[in-house]
Amino acid sequence: MKRCGWAENDVHLQKYHDEEWGMPLHQDEKLLEAIILDGAQAGLSWRTILLRREGYRRVFHQFRAQKIACMGAKDVQRLMKDAGIIRNRAKIKSAIANAKAFLMVKKEFGSFDKYLWSFAPCKSSRKRRTDYRHLPVTSPEAVTMSMDLRKRGFSFVGPTICYAMMQAIGMVDDHLQGCFRISKSN
Repeated sequence: MKRCGWAENDVHLQKYHDEEWGMPLHQDEKLLEAIILDGAQAGLSWRTILLRREGYRRVFHQFRAQKIACMGAKDVQRLMKDAGIIRNRAKIKSAIANAKAFLMVKKEFGSFDKYLWSFAPCKSSRKRRTDYRHLPVTSPEAVTMSMDLRKRGFSFVGPTICYAMMQAIGMVDDHLQGCFRISKSN
């Protein structure tokens, strides 16, 4: 079966591609997971994060925002010693801050899903790419999303991270021409 080139040679990436990447996601806790994990990926490969995803779920209370938002300096110190996640102080603190900002957005908009998906681009008829190395790394919508998230207190949410998240949660469909998932991702 033909899949996007970035997922062809690794069993973990294949499973992620085949079962998750590009599928529309609308559950608030899963969206919080996406924003935290995409931020943790900054400067790293997605495979590195996938291999630690269960560790993130464990230490961040299955991405329950209320519990994450209550974490403090002692928790950061403890997590800096946990090999199940990326031990980067700024990224750990960002996850906690992002959970707090997430709760504020949820309160204002009724759901994080409603807020986040307001940045979805209009369905376009752009030509489907044939090589993953030619996929865009950002978009005008990702830039706007990034600016608004930052204004609301989120961190590790630059335009490239936002675009990667938009791809992952199915907000944009960047499956390559010939990929078996094209018909399933819309």
